[in-house]
Amino acid sequence: MQFAYEANAWGGVVGTPGAVTDLKSGFYETPGNVHRTLELIAEAGYTGIELFDGNLLPFESSIEEFVAAVAAQGLEVAGVYSGGHFVYPDAHEDELARFDRSIRLAASAGARHYVIGGGSIRSSGRRDEDFKVAGGFLDSLVERAQAAGLIASYHPHLGSLAQTPEQIDALFAATSIGLCADVAHIAAGGGDPEAVIRRYADRLAYVHLKDLDATSQAFMPLGEGDLDLTGIIDAVVAAGYDDWITVELDGYTGDQSAAAARSLRFLQAGKLA
Repeated sequence: MQFAYEANAWGGVVGTPGAVTDLKSGFYETPGNVHRTLELIAEAGYTGIELFDGNLLPFESSIEEFVAAVAAQGLEVAGVYSGGHFVYPDAHEDELARFDRSIRLAASAGARHYVIGGGSIRSSGRRDEDFKVAGGFLDSLVERAQAAGLIASYHPHLGSLAQTPEQIDALFAATSIGLCADVAHIAAGGGDPEAVIRRYADRLAYVHLKDLDATSQAFMPLGEGDLDLTGIIDAVVAAGYDDWITVELDGYTGDQSAAAARSLRFLQAGKLA
């Protein structure tokens, strides 16, 4: 397996402000210097990077500059992350316009995986039909991503339509998209990451690894929290998965570069590298 690191460790996530009034302009992005982030990820020993689609916008007319910067650090683009609302049919046209742009950016940057998070929660709460509407929309994104040469997957996420195990099941019953198993988000949402991976072994398309402090719900470097990462990794291997594993550590208050290096050592000690 190959190991990548998520660029959001250095800066977190914000959104492009135009999305308040223009849905098709809304992208996730991590503030900061992407070139420095590439250096830090390479220095920590990783060979891949994942980043938000919004961080590719400055390179939209000169993507070769970004591709060259990635290659200069000995890295590959393992994945690009995007997200959306999905549950509002009247907004699908504008959402698709943004996703088409996002997919073009990801493909031109040389990404392998296209990760999709989100699914809005209405002010009145989730509705049963939201899972069906979102599932159909995700299927359309799978087709678009595949046509661009990308592997699409859905990332269950805290604060999104599919957070708990029951919600994940409801969404995955309505779509054919693959699973991006972010083990800490699954656990924080009340699930057993190993059980979810085994349940959807035939749909496991991508993996996000980070540890979790069960008491504070804070994300932690690998091996420094409460998750049974050995069991989780065993489930990933048993599923036949042999692709990029991306380590992520957004929101960590310690030294991010040191944490990235420690997480890689944890994986190497487990004989995955």
